[in-house]
Amino acid sequence: MDAKNADLSGLRINRSDAPGAEGRSGVPRWMFLVAAFVALIGVTATVVARGRGGAIAVRLTPATLVAPSQANVVVVASGYVVAQRKAAVASKGTGRLVYLGVVEGDRVRRNQVIARIEASDVQAQLAQAQANLQLSEADLQDATRARERQRALLQSNLAAQEAVDAAEARHARVLATIALAKAGVQAAQVALENTVIRAPFDGTVLTKNADVGEMVAPLAGSIQSKAAVVTLADLGSLQVEIDVSESSIEQVQVGQPCEIVLDAYPDVRYPGSVAKIVPTADRAKATVQVKVAFRRYDARVLPEMSAKVHLLPRAEQTTSSDTTPVLTVPASAVVLRDGQNVVYTVTSGRAVPVPVTVGRRVGRGIAVLQGLAVGTQVIDSVDARVQRGVKVKLL
Repeated sequence: MDAKNADLSGLRINRSDAPGAEGRSGVPRWMFLVAAFVALIGVTATVVARGRGGAIAVRLTPATLVAPSQANVVVVASGYVVAQRKAAVASKGTGRLVYLGVVEGDRVRRNQVIARIEASDVQAQLAQAQANLQLSEADLQDATRARERQRALLQSNLAAQEAVDAAEARHARVLATIALAKAGVQAAQVALENTVIRAPFDGTVLTKNADVGEMVAPLAGSIQSKAAVVTLADLGSLQVEIDVSESSIEQVQVGQPCEIVLDAYPDVRYPGSVAKIVPTADRAKATVQVKVAFRRYDARVLPEMSAKVHLLPRAEQTTSSDTTPVLTVPASAVVLRDGQNVVYTVTSGRAVPVPVTVGRRVGRGIAVLQGLAVGTQVIDSVDARVQRGVKVKLL
């Protein structure tokens, strides 16, 4: 057989029948390789995303001072410190102020002379009234002797009854004149006393409203005149007046214990109690005014200071330890890690554990005895994802 005419088609390799060219599902092997490569890229991207942008969202809260008694607060209301005895002291007379003996902050006693107004005209009226009284008293001596003389002559039948009656009438007129002169003297003395301005009660000078040389008048009849010379307040009668909403007033009772916190001294708690519920409502604000009395307070408490009042349950017995503020954080911020209580702060975007010593529960929080300072920002809710160095982002 000639080699040039031989049929070589039988020697061709049929690759479609080669084992392993397709999977059992008939999918080419190269497609498996592509899918594996795509999966590898996805895993790598996830790891990179967690390392770069997959931060845990957290919320921070400050460590604050809270009194344990606040855990049982029934109602919280705002108001102002008000002196229950307060007076704008003015003169009953009109005149120029010639003496002022007090300034703001001075303590005065009842009936102490605070100021005087010009009194030269009133003193002249008093001198005139006293002179009239002396004249009438001199006439009385003459009228009395004349009456006695006419009575003696009548008994000797040397005078008529008419002369005796005239002497009696003259004596009576002189007595009336004396009474009128005494009333004039008393009126002048009252007018002179009205030029002296005295303290109506023991108190402290809050404001000075006039100066020496200014005109003062009872009703301040002109722009140039002043009505009140000073304003006094009895600092022993301070109370806090608060507005309680109508929906909460049923939870307030006279004698109910309270805790007073002044905005000026937020770390100080003053014990108090409800002294009076004013029997009327404010229709514009839908509130009822409640007066809260201090059980004790110090010289730092001043009239017109703003305050918050925490009304406690009536059965609550407030002790000195209840009114002492303690440092607290949310109970959810404290976790046990490696046998120690810790809270987490955030530094450079990462969680940092801080060991703490905790105390009793205070409402929804827990007291921190050691390890934190007031105002330190901590993660308010810690779960298993929050670990040392984990990246976090703030809500």
